[in-house]
Amino acid sequence: MIAGRPIIFFVVLLFLSASAVAQKTKSQLQREKQENLKKIQETEKILTETTTEKKNSIGELSALNKRIEQQEVLMISINAEIELLDYDIEEDNQIITSLETDVDKLKKEYAAMIFAAQKASGKIDRLTFLFSASSFDQLLMRLKYMEQYGKARQEQAEAIAKVQQLLAEQVRQTELKRNEKKDLLAEEEKENNQLAGLKKKQKTLVKSLEKEEKRLKKDLADTKKAIIELDNLIAKIIKEELERAAAEAKRLRELKAKANKKAEETKETEDAEANIALSVSFEENKAKFPWPAEGFISQKFGRQRHPVLKGIEIQNNGINIQTKLGEEVKTIFNGEVREIAFVQGFGKTIIVSHGEFFTVYSGLREVTVRKGQKITTNTQIGVIGPNGEGVPELRFQIFRSMTPLDPQVWLRN
Repeated sequence: MIAGRPIIFFVVLLFLSASAVAQKTKSQLQREKQENLKKIQETEKILTETTTEKKNSIGELSALNKRIEQQEVLMISINAEIELLDYDIEEDNQIITSLETDVDKLKKEYAAMIFAAQKASGKIDRLTFLFSASSFDQLLMRLKYMEQYGKARQEQAEAIAKVQQLLAEQVRQTELKRNEKKDLLAEEEKENNQLAGLKKKQKTLVKSLEKEEKRLKKDLADTKKAIIELDNLIAKIIKEELERAAAEAKRLRELKAKANKKAEETKETEDAEANIALSVSFEENKAKFPWPAEGFISQKFGRQRHPVLKGIEIQNNGINIQTKLGEEVKTIFNGEVREIAFVQGFGKTIIVSHGEFFTVYSGLREVTVRKGQKITTNTQIGVIGPNGEGVPELRFQIFRSMTPLDPQVWLRN
C-alpha cells in the first residue's frame, strides 16, 4: 500500500501538468486560426470587389495569390491542431494504462489485507487478542495497531476510488479529443478542397492574363511613366525640405553662438530642435508603426518579377497595399503635411515630413488634410480610390532624406 502512493501521485501530477501544457498550446493554435480566418474574410471581400470592378486583372491575381497563401497557412494551423491532438491522445493512453495498472495493484493489496484480516479473525477474536496481552502497555500497543490497520484499509479503499475516478475522467477526456480530431479531419478535407479550387482558379486566371500580354505591357508602361512623375515630385519636395532643414540647423548654430537671443530667434531655435527630436523619435519607433490602411501587400519593396509577364522585372520604392474601395488612410506618425498633389495613374498623393524622415501616401480618391497641417499618429488623411485598372490600392513609401526604405521593416507585424 505504501509503495502505491508515489505511483498515484506521479500519475495525477502527469495528468494535470500535461493537460495544462496542452490547453495552452491548443488555445494559442485556435487563436492563430481565428485571426487567420478573419484575414481570409477580409481578403475574400477585397477579391470579390476587385473581380466585380474588373475581371482578369493583376489586382484580381494579387488578391487570389494572397487568398491562397492564407488558405495554406490555415491548413498548416489545422494540421498542427491534429498533430497536437494525436500527441495528447497518445499521452492520455499512457496515463490510462498507468492508472489501470495502479488500480489493479491497489486492488490486489486491498484483497491481501482483507484476506489477512479474515485469516486472523478465524483464529482469535478481537477481544481475546486484546485481553491476552501480558501487560497494560502491550494492550495499548495492540489497540494502536488495530486502529492503524483499520485506518490503512480505509485509506486503501479511498485510494482505489480516487484512482478509478481519475481513470474514468481520463477516458472521457480522451474520447472528447478523439471526437475533436474527427471534426478537425473533416475540416481539413473541406479546406483542402477549397485550396484546390483556389489554385485551379489561379491557374485559369494566369493563362487568361498571359493572352493579354499587349495590354499588360501598355499598363506597365503607363505605370512606369506615373512612377517617374511621382518620384520626381517626391525628390523635389524632399530636396526643398532638406534645404530648409539645413538652413534651420545653420541658423540654430548661429543663434546658440550668440549670448542674447531675440524672441523670434527663440521660435526658430525651438522649431529646429523639434525637427531633430522628431527624427530621433521616428527612428526609435521602427517596427512599431501602425499600418496606414487595412488590406494586404500586393507588391513588395525592391526589385521583383512581374506576376505574369516573363522576363520582366519591376522596381518598387515602397509597398502596394491592396484594399477595399473607400478604405480610410491614416498617417503612421506625428508630422506635418508638406505636399498634396495629383499624379496621373496614382490619383492624389500626400507627402508628410517627420524631421529627416518622410512618408508618402499615393492612390487617394479624397484628401481630408491641408498643406502645412500638423498631424498625429492615426490621423485620417484621405480615402483610397481605384488605380488604373480599377483596383483600390495604396502606394506607401518611407524615405530617410533621399533614400527609400522598406516600409515592411518599419511597420508592426
